[in-house]
Amino acid sequence: MTVRRTIHAVRAVGAVLRKPAPWDGAQLFGRLAVAAVGSTVLTLGMLAFDDRTLGAESIWLKPLKFSVSFAVLFATLGYVARQLSDPWCASWTVATAGIASAAAFIFEMAYIVAQAARQEPSHFNESTPFHAFMYGLMGIGASTLMAVIALMGIVAWLDAGARFGKGARLGIWLGFLLTAALTSWVAGELAGNGGRYVGMPGDPHARLPFLGWSREVGDLRPAHFLALHAMQVLPAAGYALDRLGADARFVWIGAISYALLTASVFTQALQGVPLIGA
Repeated sequence: MTVRRTIHAVRAVGAVLRKPAPWDGAQLFGRLAVAAVGSTVLTLGMLAFDDRTLGAESIWLKPLKFSVSFAVLFATLGYVARQLSDPWCASWTVATAGIASAAAFIFEMAYIVAQAARQEPSHFNESTPFHAFMYGLMGIGASTLMAVIALMGIVAWLDAGARFGKGARLGIWLGFLLTAALTSWVAGELAGNGGRYVGMPGDPHARLPFLGWSREVGDLRPAHFLALHAMQVLPAAGYALDRLGADARFVWIGAISYALLTASVFTQALQGVPLIGA
């Protein structure tokens, strides 16, 4: 009797999660990806015509990097959403995930661009109560995106009708959950550290091109980068295994190896050692 009640409860929850929404959440992810590409083009233009700097970098470099990151994120989420079965693709779950993502994207990019235009930092800027409040809201926006990523990974795993091979399905589930967990871990340390560096860099030019990672001291951003992109790397590995006809369980080995690599890079940075020395 208990087992039957549990099964009925799971089915009831699934029915609620698959309840159709009045708009297409998967399409919303696609539109967000297009908007992020448009933001990338605009910030590239500003980078070319506005030579103001903040520290040793162009004021438009951060908005550019965030635009590219958002474009990759939403393209990935949009692809996964499109491969779900029709009931899940058109569900309130996916639609709500899309709306939450849109709200976080619009707020974060608007603030980052506004701060860049004012030649002021957006991150780790708590110089006034207003800036501290906005920085806190950015943390909420980032947490919202991590929750969306984890939710979409779970949906892809639960959806028996999704158009994924076994390896790709496992790669999406593990990759999305790893991104949510590892990014939250690294970002939490970044926030607690009050900045991206462990140590005091002396030469503002001793950085990796474009990425800006320090070559003098520990920099927490390489681990953050790895954490963010587990959601692309592991699904791609799973897809490759499907194409090769290999055992999908190899994705588990990839996930464990990727998590260990991220933890190793993170630990190195915490010890004040740069990923690539000058």
